[in-house]
Amino acid sequence: MSVNKKKIPTFIAKDIYSIPLSFYFEHGYKIILTDLDNTLANYKTKLPDERTIALINTLKKEGFDVYIASNNTNKRVSDFASACGVESIHGMKKPFSHGLVRFIKEKGFNPKEVIYIGEQIYTDVLCANGAGVDVVLTEPITKKDAPWTRINRLREKKARKIIWENNLSERIGYEQN
Repeated sequence: MSVNKKKIPTFIAKDIYSIPLSFYFEHGYKIILTDLDNTLANYKTKLPDERTIALINTLKKEGFDVYIASNNTNKRVSDFASACGVESIHGMKKPFSHGLVRFIKEKGFNPKEVIYIGEQIYTDVLCANGAGVDVVLTEPITKKDAPWTRINRLREKKARKIIWENNLSERIGYEQN
């Protein structure tokens, strides 16, 4: 049994909060793009909690450019990002990568210095791989999902299992068995 190469993340991690700063430095990343819903916060959470603000402030203090990149609406994404003190990209239309490619080009970023972090294979991983940037697939931070996301969770369950059991992605912060 196999998984389409486009669905395989570069890395897997428990969550965005457990990725050590050293990881970003060791891999030469300068730009961190993160999904919002169920990567940084529950999809119903309007503003960031202290943990999220602390993480983003630490990343910025260490010299990283941080952006929140989401399929969600302008108001949802910009309000959350503004409270974090970062820029945002909304309505990305993931899994399609054209919005991400355009953003990287407009900003003049080197794709090798960009990392995308998200919790869905069928949106985040496909988008990042299509744009030619590395991607960290995390576990969802909560079991609560928007109704339309539940379909993707069912679809990706088998792929996640195959990726994990066959060590198809480098693990961040997991004990190697």
